[in-house]
Amino acid sequence: MTTYHFIGIKGTGMSSLAQILHDSGESVQGSDVEKRFFTQEALENKNIPIFPFAESNIEEGYTIIAGNAFSDDHPEIKEAKRKGLSFYRYHEFLGEWLKQYTSIAVAGAHGKTSTTGLLAHVLNETYPISYLIGDGTGKGHVDSKYFVFEACEYRRHFLRYEPDYAIMTNIDFDHPDYFTSIDDVFNAFQSMAERVKKGIIACGDDEQLQKIQAKVPVVYYGFEETNDFQAQNTLETDDGTEFDVFVRNTYYDTFQIPMYGDHNILNALSVIAICHYENMKADDIKALDTFQGVKRRFTEKRIGKQLLVDDYAHHPKEITATIDSARKKYPGKSVTAIFQPHTFSRTKTFLQEFADSLCNADKVYLCDIFGSAREDSGMLTIYDLQKLIDGSEILELSNTDVLQEDDDSVLIFMGAGDIQKFQQAYEEQLSLTGKNRLNA
Repeated sequence: MTTYHFIGIKGTGMSSLAQILHDSGESVQGSDVEKRFFTQEALENKNIPIFPFAESNIEEGYTIIAGNAFSDDHPEIKEAKRKGLSFYRYHEFLGEWLKQYTSIAVAGAHGKTSTTGLLAHVLNETYPISYLIGDGTGKGHVDSKYFVFEACEYRRHFLRYEPDYAIMTNIDFDHPDYFTSIDDVFNAFQSMAERVKKGIIACGDDEQLQKIQAKVPVVYYGFEETNDFQAQNTLETDDGTEFDVFVRNTYYDTFQIPMYGDHNILNALSVIAICHYENMKADDIKALDTFQGVKRRFTEKRIGKQLLVDDYAHHPKEITATIDSARKKYPGKSVTAIFQPHTFSRTKTFLQEFADSLCNADKVYLCDIFGSAREDSGMLTIYDLQKLIDGSEILELSNTDVLQEDDDSVLIFMGAGDIQKFQQAYEEQLSLTGKNRLNA
């Protein structure tokens, strides 16, 4: 028996993996900075010890799993290597662990987390499964039939995996600190496709994915008639979205999801396709309609007439999709976007696209750019983005009460950094002024 020590256990993937090992009967602990993250609660609920970073955390006999954000110069990593302990990077360990199961990787520039969560939810209603979702959620089961996991393209980490199946939601240019062009991103996905062992479920509406070559069957889904799985007759209801599914132009069944927006229909179609491919019954796949969502993906809270939405959107296309969801779900309300750009390189690369996507909101507030462990400064400032958005304002943590001005709106707090602190500050401000007495 070994103890698995996670360096950077509060990271979303790391937290999920730690929970999976814990649920599978392994001894698990980890270390991280002392700042509180939203991933922490699940670890604490499972009594997984979390320590501040220190060389003394590294003991003989441990197996070390290090988060990809930490360099080899990190004191705990250096100590682990000095002691000659078994050492893995996150994606290396995951690549080994999933070999025990029928594995389904979910890859794509956008929609990975939501699709992984949706697929895990549907399969979990019928089978014992393990899953790793990029919102910090993980579950292990000793008798798992399937292992569902999010596979990230950044730095080509997903090439460490040899999954049985892969869902590919889309290919888009992102992570400009690593990828050089859309062709570079495509080449990474093409390399991943060559590592899949049984089949690929890909969005046929995505022109990049149409070019994927593979040694295994590729099943396409989408709205276009050329797809193997096609959604038709979409209807927005009070409870979500209803749509008919046709399999190779023959009516299959009607499904309902408790979400809005074309991107959510596409995510659901990919789940329907893989489940159909694995011979699940349509009635079992309809567990789609009880999905509760994943963390930080259109997570709602109502305060008075306002709806506060926490969302991970950090790419222009994700911002557009999130605002579209709000418009469809709450057609009578105005939409206010509160956006915190994530990384200087992404902000610089997509400056105009960010402005264009945010202009879909009725009002825009901007928060200072959030740096990352990879880059914490740049020549760019938030004012460069503000200049491109008429009427936009800079939101300061000390002055969130300006958000009360439109009391019948959807406030969407968007970003991959620490945008939640602005929502938290606003809620505290409402509490002080007694405005939350209508909280429902």
